[in-house]
Amino acid sequence: MSGPNNKRPPLVAEKRTPSKAAKKPKRKTRKAKKPSRNPLVWFFRSIVRLIWGIGWRVGALTAIAIGAAVLYFTATLPPVNTLLDGRSKGSVTLLDRDGEVYAWRGEQFGGQITAETVSPHLKNAVIATEDKRFYRHFGISPRGIASAVRINLREGRGPLQGHGGSTITQQTAKLLCLGVPYDPDGGMTEAEYEADCRRTTLARKIKEALYAMAMEVRYSKDEILTIYLNRAYLGAGARGFEAASQRYFGISANELLPSEAAMLAGLLVAPSRFAPTANLQRSQDRANLILGLMEAQGYLSASDTAIAKANPAVLSRAAEARAGGYFADWVMDLGPGFLTESTTEDVIVRTTFDQDIQTAAEEALQFVFDTKVKPGSEAQAAIVVMSADGAVRAMVGGRKFRGVAGQFNRAIQAKRQTGSAFKPFVYAAALDLGFSPNTTVTDEPTCWDVPGSGQWCPENYDKKFHGTVTLTEALYRSLNIPAVKVFDRVGREAVVNIATDFGIESDLAVGPALALGTSESTLLEMTAAYAGILNGGSSVQPYGLIELKLKGEEQPLLEQEGGIGERVISTDAAQQLVFMMTQVIERGTSTRAKLPDGRPAAGKSGTTQAARDAWFIGFTADYVTGVWIGYDDNTPLSGVTGGGLPAEIWKETMVGIHQEIPVRDLPMMVPDQVARQPERDNRRRRSSGEPIVDRVIRGVLNEIFGN
Repeated sequence: MSGPNNKRPPLVAEKRTPSKAAKKPKRKTRKAKKPSRNPLVWFFRSIVRLIWGIGWRVGALTAIAIGAAVLYFTATLPPVNTLLDGRSKGSVTLLDRDGEVYAWRGEQFGGQITAETVSPHLKNAVIATEDKRFYRHFGISPRGIASAVRINLREGRGPLQGHGGSTITQQTAKLLCLGVPYDPDGGMTEAEYEADCRRTTLARKIKEALYAMAMEVRYSKDEILTIYLNRAYLGAGARGFEAASQRYFGISANELLPSEAAMLAGLLVAPSRFAPTANLQRSQDRANLILGLMEAQGYLSASDTAIAKANPAVLSRAAEARAGGYFADWVMDLGPGFLTESTTEDVIVRTTFDQDIQTAAEEALQFVFDTKVKPGSEAQAAIVVMSADGAVRAMVGGRKFRGVAGQFNRAIQAKRQTGSAFKPFVYAAALDLGFSPNTTVTDEPTCWDVPGSGQWCPENYDKKFHGTVTLTEALYRSLNIPAVKVFDRVGREAVVNIATDFGIESDLAVGPALALGTSESTLLEMTAAYAGILNGGSSVQPYGLIELKLKGEEQPLLEQEGGIGERVISTDAAQQLVFMMTQVIERGTSTRAKLPDGRPAAGKSGTTQAARDAWFIGFTADYVTGVWIGYDDNTPLSGVTGGGLPAEIWKETMVGIHQEIPVRDLPMMVPDQVARQPERDNRRRRSSGEPIVDRVIRGVLNEIFGN
């Protein structure tokens, strides 16, 4: 269909009016059923809600408590500079005659160092070894603690036993004993106090963690490290890395090379075990391990690590020698206790000690025991070297010094019978009364009545009698009967007075056996007495302390200039006795002590009853040296006399001492008529058939009127 003009109309939808009946019906909805309640699920959900409700409250309270504890500890922490020296006592540094350090006593504190100024190698070595996350944690390391607990449990220990997982901050807190200073009057020794500080109970670990976090709040990381570097104990009495660096290497901690820094850092885990003075190789091996850690953590390049391992740290001369241990102990006893053993100050003591002479004595002793003594021998020995004025230059108190102060010193503590080494004092008394070295005495069977003991008939060592002999011959052949006769002639009082005045303070025997050295004395006393003979007849007081002063002070508190005392015998008597004692070495019982290069020497050997003690004491124009050998339990020596091993040790010591010293004559007076050769004279006397009665009469006349 079309409209006008043939166009189709547009399509339009038809309008419809919906009826009521045609309304769309409403959609019915069903009510949702309530889920069925599972009792088990409900229970667990309730538990979780309860735990959460309690947990966050407890956590909040715990956090508040921790924060309060940390703030409390933070408020109690003092300034850093008051925490650097953690010693309760002072120290003593001992210098030798040239002013060089050779020994230390007490805990050394080399001076304050800081993390900023110390050698960076040391700083890096400590961090690499002890706490590689030091600059990243907040005082404690949960990862480190968990790792330590796991290792402890795996190795069969308790969770807190063994590895602690402590950070440097926690270790510093422990070094500070959690802020509890040592109280000498608190009823606890310093050792007990330090042991208490190292306890690892759970409660203490918790307190340690809180204290460590407080330190992190109060101090910077470098300040904490500074405290640690100054307070850590590193063996050999060294408190702090500056003291340890000076103790082991003789340099400041600011100058340490990587190998030296690694060695010191290696001491932290076990100072006694890894101390280089105890076992240098073990300490170097530990240092190599730490150098590897430093390389792995980027503190050293591979080439620097290789160089450090190829050039391991070595000890300074003083630390390597470990010389003068016995001498240092003796000197410590010479000064007042409040300035030595119990000092609260740092004290400097200049002494008479000579490190070269000490080395010579120690090497001589070692050489003779290595070459002349049966391996495994328990025999002991002691050596004392001094100048003629009593200045002690070296002291060996036993064959082995373990580096621990207070060991038994046989040179000053062992009182032993002196044997024939006492005879020079008998002849000194005779010479001082006017006898001459050529005065004669008859060596023949003789007995003495000793009150309370009956008759006593001495014998010579060779069981023979030698007829008329001079005093010189009697001494250099060490004949017993002539010595007792001279003793009887001059009187016990004269001999005792001279021996006592020369410094032998031990109780001297009452009977005539005193002439043969039955009384006891120490090696130091005997050596000092011989020094009196060398210096012309004046007594000497052995001394080792020259000057004592506080560190940093110029004015000394104590001074000692010399040990020469009063005159004991005349100069002529002393010089005549020196001549007689030279013959002991030239042609007597101690020819093994004869020195090379024609250097004059004088001395006397001594062997006690049953050979329990063997002595040789002698001197040159420069030094007096005494040597003793024996067993601590008085076991007899086998085949040893004073003219044997002691004389050989004496000779080796003297050769070492005099290497750079020109030969000098002894201060002696040679008699007009030099003593004759006894063997030839006795043979002539026996062949001539001189009657015994005539020899006895001539001997008596010689004793009365002299030669």
